[in-house]
Amino acid sequence: MALPTDQRLDLQSVRIVRAIAESGSITGAARALGYSQPAISQHLQRTESRLGLALVERVGRTVRLTEAGVLLSRHAVAITSALDAAEGDLADLAGLRTGTVRLAAFPTASSTIVPRLLATLAERHPGIRVTYVEAEPPEAVQALRDGTVDLAITFSYPGDRNDPHRDAARGLTARQLFRDEMAVVLPASHPRAGGGDILDVADLSTERWIAGCPRCRGHLLSVCEVAGFSPVISFETDNASAVLNMVASGLGVAMLPRLALATASLPVGAVIRRHSPRSVRSIQLLANDGAQRVPSLAATASVLRGLDGAAWGLAPASAR
Repeated sequence: MALPTDQRLDLQSVRIVRAIAESGSITGAARALGYSQPAISQHLQRTESRLGLALVERVGRTVRLTEAGVLLSRHAVAITSALDAAEGDLADLAGLRTGTVRLAAFPTASSTIVPRLLATLAERHPGIRVTYVEAEPPEAVQALRDGTVDLAITFSYPGDRNDPHRDAARGLTARQLFRDEMAVVLPASHPRAGGGDILDVADLSTERWIAGCPRCRGHLLSVCEVAGFSPVISFETDNASAVLNMVASGLGVAMLPRLALATASLPVGAVIRRHSPRSVRSIQLLANDGAQRVPSLAATASVLRGLDGAAWGLAPASAR
């Protein structure tokens, strides 16, 4: 049942509650929306009086959303996304190419894909402002769900048991950008370090492995399972440079994506080998439905799809 006319919500109240949820404070919401803190507080007071419900409560020197505020903030993502899409349609009609894009991407993209994207955007669409946060795929998917980012560059591996795109990304749109082939890294002294043939991963079944955190090693487990063994993981780190130096020191073998290898210097004492079974991860762009109708988001996505990944060892999405 709808609220009486004098108790109806207005869009500004919805935006304010969403901004408080994202920033954690009235001051942060005011800064994000471009208003003064007293103006935000007064608007909230009028809204609460009209609704007959408290939306925020003070806790010491900070505020937090009440149950009603949390409920409204959940709806705010869908409401403001729809409004942004409507404004995007109008802006597109008017030929505008301005706006703010909130982007998230995984760490190795921060030093490769993202800088090239930002530089190209600045050249082609100087009116678009981009804010950036670094996040692994599960956090990036959740940020899209929460409405705290507009676009997310993520990756996934075929057969990965922990792939966050399976269920959490339902309802989001995904566009494959690049294919990123994995490679085995061996100590230079390893018997299989030389030669131009493709290395059979099964030949490394007795080796000690250096792998990422339990959430990030699903691809390695999957490749080794296909090869007929379960890897003995002796060391754990998600830092590609650390992995390479551990391998160069003879502490074990590892498997890394080409993009990670492009961001780290290969130390003396480590070699890279192609391997079988082959393992290729997909790098993709995720967005909420309707993002393509917002010109600033569509322009950003278009520039991203046009980037040449060959400099980082990436293949086009259509490559096989």
